[in-house]
Parts: sequence; structure tokens; C-alpha cells
Amino acid sequence: MPLARPARAAVLLAAGSLLLTGCGDSKATATKAAVTLDNCGREVRVQAAPRHAVSLNQGTTEILLSLGLADRLAGTATWTDPVMKGLAKANAKVPRISDNNPSFERVLDADPDFVAASFVSTLGKGGVATREQFEKLGVPTYVSPSDCAGKDNSGGGDGARAKALGIDTIYGEVRDLATVFGVQERGDKLVTSLQRRMARATRGVDASDVTLLYWFANSESPYMAGCCGAPGIITRALGAKNVFDDTHEEWPQINWETVAERDPDVLVIGDLTRKSQTAESAAKKIAFLESNPVTRNMDAVKHKRYVLLSGQAMNPTIRTVEGVEKVAAGLREFGLVK
Repeated sequence: MPLARPARAAVLLAAGSLLLTGCGDSKATATKAAVTLDNCGREVRVQAAPRHAVSLNQGTTEILLSLGLADRLAGTATWTDPVMKGLAKANAKVPRISDNNPSFERVLDADPDFVAASFVSTLGKGGVATREQFEKLGVPTYVSPSDCAGKDNSGGGDGARAKALGIDTIYGEVRDLATVFGVQERGDKLVTSLQRRMARATRGVDASDVTLLYWFANSESPYMAGCCGAPGIITRALGAKNVFDDTHEEWPQINWETVAERDPDVLVIGDLTRKSQTAESAAKKIAFLESNPVTRNMDAVKHKRYVLLSGQAMNPTIRTVEGVEKVAAGLREFGLVK
């Protein structure tokens, strides 16, 4: 139901050129103004730092805003949550093309010189348009590496991961985009800030006896987190266990009888503001859990052990760090941290 994807980077500075090697599926070489990216198995060449970019998903938008690039954005789209704290003023300057996937024509109306997306599906068949469609018009595209490195998107649903996503892939995306826009120092500074927050959030936390469940959306056929996406980053950082870590699907739809049988200690609940599924908000999710005969006797429901997260914190984005912080705080509040 959500989507994601990775990048990582090692930076070498030599003879006036910058080499950035992505976490598995992304690397960039920049000489003067031109940048060449190896992004999700595609070579992308950006001739000059973008001045009129369009970001098609909230995750990439919030990275660009965090890098101080609001004045270089010609439009954004596909939002699940209010903008990240501290970015409202910058975000207000950027046109919202659509709350969901815009049409290809609407994006072209913004006259983009670069298009970024968080998910392979956004820039694929059935999405806004394919990468080839943009590239035929001379518009380079970028997809968050966290949605392709170690991930198979060829089947239905939200794909499956052969190996667990790591936080370094998200840091790599920050560095990739900072390189494309010529603001590498800002990228390094943002990554350092995120790393410090992760260290603070996990310091002294041992949740090895705690089981978690992540519910993103939908009450009839709920989307629960599998082992290895952004929720896996949160779970591993805290030493806990996801009750559905036996599936590699990104967001499998699981029936409530199975959920009740797994009976997790804590429910991590998506608090979304979009309106494309049932039970998007945390309030509606909790009302369902406490009234449904299958779920109301679960231990976490009876003791109201709920942690509320934005949709962006449950996807591979810079807000996954926020997810680690909030789940860690919840476990402390519930007295579940050793």
C-alpha cells in the first residue's frame, strides 16, 4: 500500500570530480554541472542542476525541501500526510499539482527539467508515466533507490524484498539528490543530522522481548508490514520483532483472524490524511480495533498500546527516522524497554 526504495553513497573527491556510489542501485558521477546517475539500473544524465523540478511523491518532496530547494520545485504530488514539521513555509511556495497521481499532461504543464519519484510504480505502467516517456522529451527522471535495490516490483501489490532495506539506502538518496542539484554540503549536513537522531533514539533501548505489528491502511483487507521495508528498519534499530517478519512482501494484505492469532505487544498504526482506502486515520483504525469482535480482545488493544506514525514514516523516507523515534518513545512509555 505504501512504496519505497534505496540508494547509498561513498563520496570521492578527485581532480575536480565527485563520485557517489549508491547503496546497491544508485551511483552518480558529477563533473562541473553535469551529473550522471546509475539509478535503478538506468543511466540518467542531468546536464545542469535542475531549476524547475517536479517531485511526484511526498517522500522525495520532503527531501528536496529539507535540502532548501523549494525555489527549484515547479510542482509536487501524491501526499499521504501533512508536510514534515519545519517545512510548511517552504512547502507553501511549491504548487501542488495533485494530492494523488497527476496525469502526464499535468506534469508536462509544469515544464519540468527533472522528475523525481519515491516509487517504481509512480514512474511505470499504470502510474503517472513511464521513465521512457519523460526521457523521450529530454526530461531526466530519478526513482528512490529504496524501491528497487534488493526489491522485486514485477508482481502485484507493493513488491517483495529479497533482503532487508537499510537506513543507509535512504541516506544515499539524500546524497544522490543533493549531488543532482549541486548542494552536496547540504546533503551531508542533512544525513549527519539524521544519523545523530537515530543514535539518540536508540541509545539504551533493548526491546528484544517486544513484538510489533505495523498497520498502514484498509480495515476490510488490511495492509500490514512484512519483514524488510521501512518498518523493518525501525524494528531492527530497536531490537524488537515484527510478528509478520516471515513474509518478504512489502505490504501483504492479511486477514484479522491471523492478526489476532499473532497477538503483538504493540500496534504501530498509520495515521494518514489521504482518503483512498478505508480506515486511513489512526482514529478510525483504533475505533475498528476496539469494536471488531476478532480484534478487541488482542492484548495491545485491551491495554491501548498504540504508536501512531505518519504514512511517510512507514515508507522508506527521511521520516523513517521519525518512526524510530516515535516507536522508541512509545515502548518507553509502555514500560517495555529493558
